[in-house]
Amino acid sequence: MRTPDVSSLLADIEALVCCESPSKDHDALTHSAAAVAAVGRRLLGADPEYLVTDGCTHLRWRFGDGPPRVLLLGHHDTVWPVGSLRTHPYSVRDGVLRGPGCFDMKAGIVMALHAAAALPQREGLAILITGDEEIGSPRSRPLIEEEARSCDAVFVLEASAEGGGLKCRRKGASLYRIEVEGRAAHSGLEPDKGVNAGVEIAHQILTVAGLADAALGTTVVPTVLSAGTTANTVPAAAQVAVDVRAWDQAEQERVDRALRALRPALPGARVHITGGINRPPLDSAASSELFALADSLTPDLGFGPLIAAAVGGASDGNFTAGLGIPTLDGLGAVGGGAHADDEHVVVAELPQRTALLTALAQAVLARRTSENDDERAGSASHP
Repeated sequence: MRTPDVSSLLADIEALVCCESPSKDHDALTHSAAAVAAVGRRLLGADPEYLVTDGCTHLRWRFGDGPPRVLLLGHHDTVWPVGSLRTHPYSVRDGVLRGPGCFDMKAGIVMALHAAAALPQREGLAILITGDEEIGSPRSRPLIEEEARSCDAVFVLEASAEGGGLKCRRKGASLYRIEVEGRAAHSGLEPDKGVNAGVEIAHQILTVAGLADAALGTTVVPTVLSAGTTANTVPAAAQVAVDVRAWDQAEQERVDRALRALRPALPGARVHITGGINRPPLDSAASSELFALADSLTPDLGFGPLIAAAVGGASDGNFTAGLGIPTLDGLGAVGGGAHADDEHVVVAELPQRTALLTALAQAVLARRTSENDDERAGSASHP
């Protein structure tokens, strides 16, 4: 199988990295989608469908007349705000590529498009590139699940785990917001007439943090916190975001029940809970067969063996695995520093990882074609 040209991969990655695309900036996402579409059009000879949901732009390619059998899944939004290129410019030095969103996951998009272009036939292939993964995929989840339902395999182009590992198991993710209503008062003249929302949210944070279970790998982390208005006013309102990760659904449900049962600690305070379970766990049962297939292909590609990794982060692959669809994640770039100042991609790994994706898609598509041929042969022999 032909190994993709590194210079071509790098040129396309540069085009996408230099088109900034924070999740909540719909204008930026529109420009980013056009950049992705241009790369895909050149490589695949086909325009994508533009799927716009509540102003957020996603892209989809489908090949063949029937339902898709293999889905290449990625996202073009990033956590980096517009202007990040000024402080984190695109660069390639000493075999390392840098730039905002390069590892998570602009390189993965380019790898998917190059892998699809190298397939001898694309009948049954679909490519879906969404625009809101970094904020929990609130608009794209129905699109992802619709596209995956008929598939024999979903290959997720999220970046690899440490050491290039494929992500064969992921924690489920739940996202919440706890809002507290108190009562304002002058903090010097009559603080006793107020209900301090800041103190109440502190009680809630300690309770919430206690829901974690280290033995089971369940994390419950209060994150973004705000309270009050001025330094001399008893806070009338406060809020905190809570990030929950768990290896199994029972733990997600336990924490969910506990959060919804929270009650105020201070007389006169009110507590409101919003959010819930966002992504189910990606269990190793969903990925084991595809991982074995990938590992069997590496000797012919000149590398291996592969590493199977379990990670705390969630992805859109959690949705497809939750449907019972075989899903293999972490097939994108090798590198590190996702969401951080040292985000980077190891250039030397790009061609062989792209070739692996092509081989995987080809193997699954060929297996379906062979099964259909056998069915037709059986029907012909039994008129």
